Amino acid sequence: MRIARAMLLAAGFGKRMRPLTLHRPKPLIEVAGRPLIDYAYDLVRAYGAETVVVNGHWLAGQIRDWAKTKTPPPVVKFSDESDAILETGGGLKKALPMLGEEAFFVLNSDCIVLDGQTPALSRLATAWDDARMDCLVLTVPLGRARGYAGTGDFVIDAKGKVRRCTGGEPGEIFTGVYVVHPRLFAHAPDGAFSMNVLFDVAMAQGRMYALSHDGLWLHVGTPLSIAPAEAALTDWMHSGRISP
Repeated sequence: MRIARAMLLAAGFGKRMRPLTLHRPKPLIEVAGRPLIDYAYDLVRAYGAETVVVNGHWLAGQIRDWAKTKTPPPVVKFSDESDAILETGGGLKKALPMLGEEAFFVLNSDCIVLDGQTPALSRLATAWDDARMDCLVLTVPLGRARGYAGTGDFVIDAKGKVRRCTGGEPGEIFTGVYVVHPRLFAHAPDGAFSMNVLFDVAMAQGRMYALSHDGLWLHVGTPLSIAPAEAALTDWMHSGRISP
């Protein structure tokens, strides 16, 4: 399946990244000389998405200005949430008219996904099965993550279906990258809500699956995580996995 559209989530307050986010939204904090959001944008551009929607709340004008710097393709559209914070699920629901009626990519803009042998978005698109799935998340094993201190988010069974980790059991980390179909929002609440609400619905219906990432995932959540992320990027470049 060819997935034509994507959304970059960029509307959070970035509280854990303060004081860097007092006057700049977190997606525009630089890592290795580039805004965090550029790494997500490059993934969807390299994949060949036709339309990218980016939302903004905190210092939304700066996100809008960033969007204006991008030359098609893809076409970059801005979903303005400056009036109210809508969280991940509410932000996606508001943007659905710009995202069409087919499955689309979603990418958080506070992490960096470095591709393995095959680009992660191409792997997700190939694995997507519209008949069986409402959501397909990209997860990553603990050993392929940097800047993450937990034990994982999801346990994946032999068929690729997921359930949440319980009782501290080890699992794979949710990367913030996934494919979702608009039908999952059919009975979504109004206003602000987390996508975890709809993840739980999809899991209960047996329509949420996972694909394990074969590259590297960098979580950039605090000012102290920037330097380790930059070091990991340098190591990855020198290994020949991506071009400098």
